[in-house]
Amino acid sequence: MGADRTECSRGKEPCLGDFYVHTLDLFDFPFAASNLQQRSLSRFDDDEELENSFNGAAADSLSRSPVRDWPSSQHSIAHSSGYIGSVSFLDTVLQVVDKLRTINPNLIYVCDPVMGDEGKLYVPPELVAVYHEKVVPVASMLTPNQFEAEQLTGLRIATERDGLEACNMLHASGPSKVVITSVHIGDNLLLIGSHQKVKGQPPEQFKIVIPKIPAYFTGTGDLMTALLLGWSNKYPDHLDRASELAVSTLQALLHRTLSDYEKVGFDPKSSSLEIRLIQSQDDIRNPKVNYKAERYN
Repeated sequence: MGADRTECSRGKEPCLGDFYVHTLDLFDFPFAASNLQQRSLSRFDDDEELENSFNGAAADSLSRSPVRDWPSSQHSIAHSSGYIGSVSFLDTVLQVVDKLRTINPNLIYVCDPVMGDEGKLYVPPELVAVYHEKVVPVASMLTPNQFEAEQLTGLRIATERDGLEACNMLHASGPSKVVITSVHIGDNLLLIGSHQKVKGQPPEQFKIVIPKIPAYFTGTGDLMTALLLGWSNKYPDHLDRASELAVSTLQALLHRTLSDYEKVGFDPKSSSLEIRLIQSQDDIRNPKVNYKAERYN
């Protein structure tokens, strides 16, 4: 996915929060990735077809977008990736990032290294090494969950200190911004964020306590990464502020979704819930910050 920050009145691309969004769907998912058991249905027959589609989408995006003619000081182009089910497809995504950075060396690459959750992988095991060796070094921001952060660092995260150390290890490998989006410690659910503003210097680190909701929702990881990308673009030097806005937005959407299902008598514990994106556009545009970051010393 690529994003150009500009005015929504221009062009016809999907737009929310002052971004054009250019998308390329890699897979048809009959349901959530966590339930796929490696049975995802690729839209492409081979790597060459995927690469051609990427190249075509990039060329079309750049030809229609006014961002190419505008000063880079006013606009930044970002690329975001989520679930990728094979090593070859992941390599192709990295080639696209490299090509985009020849156009804009300041390209922001936000990677959600979707590999698994709750102690289980739902991608081929060989992808872990590719993420560790190739993706982490080129990412601007990394948004793993607890299990994925453990896979990338080899560190078991059992305490907040472990979470902070995992962030430090990931900083050393590449990204200046790391957000572990969900860390389960005892009865608590936390977001742990870390921003290393100067390479080699101690990062600014913080946590946000998140209330647990007794339901399972489809698409929360993708939405969280998109929100972090959007708000980090607006507050590039304040990852804690961007995270507050992202968490508060996501929580508002989840509560709206839960309420809608309960109104029609649906048991939210019986299956995963589709989050109410369209109905929650005001929450996305103008979130009320109900969840505050607490900085670590």
